[in-house]
Amino acid sequence: MRAETQPVVSIIIVNFNAGPLLTEAVRGALASPVPLEVFVVDNGSTDGSLALLKSVAGTDRRLRIIANGRNLGFTRANNIALKQASGDFVLLLNPDCIISSDTLPKMLKAMAAHPEAGMAGCLLRNPDGTEQAGCRRSVPTPWRTLVRVLHLDKLFPKHPRFRNFILAKQPLPTKPTYLEAISGAFMLVTREALSGVGLMDEGYFLHCDDLDWCMRFRKAGWQILFVPDVEAVHYQGTCCRGRPMRVLWHKHKGMVRYYRKFFRHQYPAPLMWAVTAAVWARFGLLGLATLVTWARGRGDLEAPTPVLQPGIRLASTTHRNTTDYTRATPPVSGLRPAPMRERRRPVAHP
Repeated sequence: MRAETQPVVSIIIVNFNAGPLLTEAVRGALASPVPLEVFVVDNGSTDGSLALLKSVAGTDRRLRIIANGRNLGFTRANNIALKQASGDFVLLLNPDCIISSDTLPKMLKAMAAHPEAGMAGCLLRNPDGTEQAGCRRSVPTPWRTLVRVLHLDKLFPKHPRFRNFILAKQPLPTKPTYLEAISGAFMLVTREALSGVGLMDEGYFLHCDDLDWCMRFRKAGWQILFVPDVEAVHYQGTCCRGRPMRVLWHKHKGMVRYYRKFFRHQYPAPLMWAVTAAVWARFGLLGLATLVTWARGRGDLEAPTPVLQPGIRLASTTHRNTTDYTRATPPVSGLRPAPMRERRRPVAHP
């Protein structure tokens, strides 16, 4: 691909010790026939993942590496690249999420058929082929959260008021459909919608930032599209191994921030207090279980490195262009404006 070609899609991958999967994620992205640029924002990895990527794909001019030198968090790292992205579409892709060469063409085709969609996600599979929880979901309102935490959906499986916000156990739709939320492991957004909604909320270090963005896109009048016939494999949790307590803390802290930000004026204070208490109680139980497992010697705080699927292996890329490295946080502020073209009218939030 010629260097002067304007990218259609800007892919942003935030890396923190993703191991060889980072290279596979980048190789999968670069295999797409769509004109693109790939930003890898590294949050101070120490596992050699960045060096491996450079050795395999470092000469591809479409690849830009932003080395932060320390862990700035998922949202802040994404925002650094979002300020530099120049594509008409931006894909947030986890470093342990592997796409194929036809993923982007199919997703762009689906979005072209649904101009009211400002964000789209695909079907995420676990390495064993099962659908990943969180791939498609309803908005986790305070009430739905209590239903899930207290397992009320299992006590009243047919009652509409006691439904789980995770939709993975429901039959897959047969065609692209609108949902309330998708997973941050694969989020394709339009430049037009992004220019109106804005950057990610850096009040989240990691986790729940994707739910926040989904809420803001829908509040701005954009639909969220789920495309079931496009799949990717997500080795979930790769970047979290070795620091489970810290990840648990940020996850539950993000949940509390999310509920307070969007629902504190919609729900009575006692319910919000109960939800907050349930969130921190859950953190305490999960944290205690993690520490007990470690103390008893039945495991350690570091999860094993995921095994790649058969057929996924490291190999040299065929591109041999000049590497474009960017170090530290760029001084750019704000988003690149949407290109001047006929604006699509966002639909009203139902």
